[in-house]
Amino acid sequence: MRVPKNRRKLHTKFIFITGGVLSSLGKGLAAASIGALLEARGLRITLQKLDPYINVDPGTMNPFQHGEVYVTEDGAETDLDLGHYERFTSARMSAVNNYTSGKIYYSVITKERKGVYLGGTVQIIPHVTDEIKEAILQLASSQIDVAIIEIGGTVGDIESLPFLEAIRQLGYELGKENALYIHLTYVPYIKTAGELKTKPTQHSVKELRAIGIQPDILLCRTDRFLPPEIKKKIALFCNVEEDAVITAKDVDCIYEIPLVFHKEGLDAKIMEYLNMWTREPDLSVWEKIVYTYKHPEDEVTIAIVGKYVHLKDSYKSLNEALVHGGLANKLRVNLKFVNSEELTEENVEEVLKDCDGVLVPGGFGTRGIEGKMIAIKYAREKKIPFLGICLGMQLSVIEFARNVLGWKDANSTEFDKNTSKPVIYLMKEWYDYRTGKVEKRDETSDLGGTMRLGAYPCKLLKGSKAWEAYQKEEIFERHRHRYEFNNAYREDIEKAGLKVVGTSPDGELVEIVELEDHPWFIGVQFHPEFKSKPTAPHPLFKAFIKASFKNKKEKES
Repeated sequence: MRVPKNRRKLHTKFIFITGGVLSSLGKGLAAASIGALLEARGLRITLQKLDPYINVDPGTMNPFQHGEVYVTEDGAETDLDLGHYERFTSARMSAVNNYTSGKIYYSVITKERKGVYLGGTVQIIPHVTDEIKEAILQLASSQIDVAIIEIGGTVGDIESLPFLEAIRQLGYELGKENALYIHLTYVPYIKTAGELKTKPTQHSVKELRAIGIQPDILLCRTDRFLPPEIKKKIALFCNVEEDAVITAKDVDCIYEIPLVFHKEGLDAKIMEYLNMWTREPDLSVWEKIVYTYKHPEDEVTIAIVGKYVHLKDSYKSLNEALVHGGLANKLRVNLKFVNSEELTEENVEEVLKDCDGVLVPGGFGTRGIEGKMIAIKYAREKKIPFLGICLGMQLSVIEFARNVLGWKDANSTEFDKNTSKPVIYLMKEWYDYRTGKVEKRDETSDLGGTMRLGAYPCKLLKGSKAWEAYQKEEIFERHRHRYEFNNAYREDIEKAGLKVVGTSPDGELVEIVELEDHPWFIGVQFHPEFKSKPTAPHPLFKAFIKASFKNKKEKES
């Protein structure tokens, strides 16, 4: 067989994952689970999400529309699927692991303005598709065996066409044993007919083939295992092998997905198509996680008091981190989502009385903050374990200043620029340990540019509850915030009992506060949920769930 002249020779092989029929089928979880299976076979992997929307990144998008913004170690604001990638695998995500149409077009237009294209007419093909291919191929290295590329959106969407064309071209350039196409589709069960219907899958594959991509493997999302006759029918009409039709069955625990895929033979089929030889996968860690999840020794109920509670994906990493904390303590964690806009002094007792712990997550803007502070006050006075994250930490400082110190005007300048007690404020300058420079910002700065993003060091006060959780004196945690604790009020606040137990190495940036004379009350300026995994639950969530369970047992006795 003649090898095309433009055939690329790379150590890294590529898996391209597309989705059809409808959105929210779970491409991100499928990609992450495939990554977990390949790592269990001893392969080194990385993953990438290509999103078709025009936003440069999801940083300014409404969480109700897009879910949470996942922050990587290097400070990139990315799609929430990158959280799945990091939770299921050992791969470390960064800015190169998430591209949007906006990011691609911005780069192409910038090059055009600089004359890179030498005055040529700039077009979708080849300029935009080449830019996409360049973004994908930068993942290739001698240190990566397989790169898993997830294409956002649904096949048939006009926005995703440039990405699909780019991966079509790459399949030709890389060669059959170096590029694999996996298509996630939907096989509904129609109760009235008592049948599984394959037509949506057939049409989705037809749409994909019409643009030049023949899927090698089909992941069929359904509520039951597909019988052989259904797999045979799908294989026949979609032009794939029967054992390449894989059931992507609904599961109670998302960490069971790698086990279901393995049972269906997915990883073996991938190895066959990519012509790779590996050991048999060691899935014992996933089996243990699923067993612990399904056979808890007890349970706790945690109230999440926020304003994005109508869309659970708004707190995806947070929800999973709480589950991880439960796994570490062999407990089921029941999440009670409380709309902070509806919480009042009159109903707080009724709403939170059955909760063993209270968590106030991050957020932006004034909406719902009073309800959050009511919840914080309730947890403080009733001695209920409390964890405040980012804005939750800032509001715990404001609540304490108002109701313990009696500073009724205490506030953040985010909410009231004229407050007489700005206990939380926009710090004019701060030291960035990564650049070694003093960064400056003001109220007129670009909003994105004023945020502290990514991993920063924090020194812990030995003997504090935070130190007891981490068991180390210096930690690195990921940030996504703009406003800081105002050190002008630190002495008075600490004297009253809210202690600063974690700061930046130079002592200027307050990272963790902790309440004296309380079983467990911690506020952190960072987002610990971004670094929690089922295989390595985050120390703070592990300690928070443990304290909440202790509170439950004390209430019962």
